[in-house]
Amino acid sequence: MRVIVNLLMAAAVAYALIMLFVFLYQPRLVYFPQVERELTATPRAAGLDYEDVTLTTADNVKLHGWWVPSRNARGTILLMHGNAGNISHRLGYLTMFNRLGYSVLLFDYRGYGKSGGHPDEEGTYRDADAAWLHLTATRNVAARDIVMVAVRCSQAASAFRSVPDLGAQIYPWLPVRLLARITYDNLARIAKVDAPVLIAHSREDDVIPFVHGEALFAAAREPKQMLVLAGGHNDGFLFTRDAWIAAVGAFLDRIAIKKD
Repeated sequence: MRVIVNLLMAAAVAYALIMLFVFLYQPRLVYFPQVERELTATPRAAGLDYEDVTLTTADNVKLHGWWVPSRNARGTILLMHGNAGNISHRLGYLTMFNRLGYSVLLFDYRGYGKSGGHPDEEGTYRDADAAWLHLTATRNVAARDIVMVAVRCSQAASAFRSVPDLGAQIYPWLPVRLLARITYDNLARIAKVDAPVLIAHSREDDVIPFVHGEALFAAAREPKQMLVLAGGHNDGFLFTRDAWIAAVGAFLDRIAIKKD
């Protein structure tokens, strides 16, 4: 009996330590700038002209990015990558949007690539604000001509409802919702977006279940569109299939027509 009690106590202590680790080290579990901070290529490797850009956030963090112009641009893409790698791993998206006739601002969040600082949720919001301000105030791009594109990891979109929701599915044996200090409540935010929305997600996504994309699509206001991809989380790249690129282009065309 005493052995059983000791084993249960050891298990309880181990479980408590795991919870403490998850609570304290959430940034390391959510953000992966440490995977590779060195830039492995530039847009020139894809045959694109570009300009190095330095953005300054409201809390004075310097961010590095690329401005990739398109001749006779139909609009401007504000491209925000996911939680791993850096902007040099997103050349495929630059090529795709250039092919569709859009200029692109692609930047690294704080702590990623050549950007300063350390990533956190509020900080990444400030980073996005700095990029938006650069386009509207520095480059005089009209807000109505900016398309915001959020890329989750190396996947085309595959956004989740929220970090606690996703974590609870991945770690059902942990009280993730109680431990979560990082939320990214996309479900609540998308319901407030007063602009056309395109959700791209794969049914075979092995990291972020397809139901997350479905929930976001259901919560979004009209006009909206769901683009169903194929392949796992790290191989369903939006820019690898002409049909998917055409679908994105058609969606952007419809937005342009509505604006005009």
